Parts: sequence; C-alpha cells; structure tokens
Amino acid sequence: MYLRQSNDPKRGKLEEQVKQVQAGDTDKQNELIQKYQPFIAKSVSEVCKRFIDPVKDEEFSVGLSAFNEAMLSYADDKGSSFLSFAKLVIKRKTIDYIRRERIRLPAASLDELFEDDSENPREAEAAQTAFIQETESWYRRAEIEEYDKKLKEYKLSFQELINVAPKHRDARETAIESAKILHADPDLRNYVIRKKKIPIKQLVEKVSVSKKTLERNRKYILAVFIIFSEDYIYLKDYMKGVS
Repeated sequence: MYLRQSNDPKRGKLEEQVKQVQAGDTDKQNELIQKYQPFIAKSVSEVCKRFIDPVKDEEFSVGLSAFNEAMLSYADDKGSSFLSFAKLVIKRKTIDYIRRERIRLPAASLDELFEDDSENPREAEAAQTAFIQETESWYRRAEIEEYDKKLKEYKLSFQELINVAPKHRDARETAIESAKILHADPDLRNYVIRKKKIPIKQLVEKVSVSKKTLERNRKYILAVFIIFSEDYIYLKDYMKGVS
C-alpha cells in the first residue's frame, strides 16, 4: 500500500535523501543503492519468479541500474512513495532485459536453423513472437495490479468503474478531458493527491460541463486522473483508444 508523506516520517526521510541524490550527492547515492539491495533483489525476483543471486545473476545488475535511474527521475508530486515508484521501474527494466535476451538468443540461432533442414526457422520465430506476447501480457497484468492498489487508496474499485463508466462515447470523452484538465493544473492536482477527492467547485470553473455532470462522473474522472498521474504505459494507451 502506498503511504502518504505527511503520515509517514520514514517515507519523508527517504524522499529527502533521494532529493540529495538528485542534487549531486554521490555518497548518498551509493549509500542508498547499498542499503536497498535486498529490496532490489526482491523486486527482480518477483519478475523472474525465482531466487536472484546478487553475485551471479545479471538481472540483479539490471535492477541496480533501474533503482539508480528511479532515484534520478523520481518526482514526489505524483503522490506515490519512492519505493513504489522504484519497484515499478525495476520491474519494467527487468522485463525489458528479459525480452531483449529472449529475442537475441533465438535470432542468433536462426542461421543454424537455416543450415539444418530438419529444423524449421518459422517455429523459432513463432516461439519468439509467443514469448513477446506472453511478456507483454504479464506486463499489463502487473500494471493493472499496481493500478488496483492505487484505486483502493482513493476508495475505488474496478467493479465500481464498470458500474459508473459513462455509457456514451461523448460522455466518456468529456469525463476524460475533465480528468486531463484536473491533472494539468498543479493546484488542483496536488489537492486531489492530498485529499483523494475532486475539488468540484474549482474544477467546474475550468471545464465546459455542469457541476451536476461532474458529480455524476466523479468516480470515473478520479480513476482516469490516477492513470494520468502514474507511470502506466498500457493503461494510458488504453485511454487513448477509449477517447
């Protein structure tokens, strides 16, 4: 579960240390990388579905690099804790690494397959395609799981979204546009992240719909706002299709 900075002094301390790293403190950077190696190994192992040896497994090095990247790119105005953000970055980089390796190895063996008439290079290509599709599917599931956790912070659920989602395309587009406006305004965005609710009175002054319409679509707008506020690649692509 993500924690709000104002209620968690430990989280606040870690976020301040990350800011020190972003300001150029290399000693703090190395200290955090060393301290959070168990966290990194656990995050990588959740992707690989096996124990990760920090000494032998290349995936661990990928996780270290991803953790460092997360420190340099983290922004606390999105509302997520640094560790939640870092875990997402580590998992994505690990998946990307696995995908590249699985593609590279079959590709390297294609010449051998062509030389041996008893083997069918199309089977290798099909296996490669199947792996990529499986990886993408896993990636989507992981993203949805993260989104589900975030929805619960806002006292929302997938089942509610099914029930409250606007049925007509125009209504959906209007709600999504309202969520974009809500997210684009720094004051409104910070209010939502802090209060976990929409400032209807302030938002109605910035959108082309009535207060009644905003109230009716409040939960859907909030759910879309969360997608815009987080680093959800697949869900954002989905929203493009919906709108």
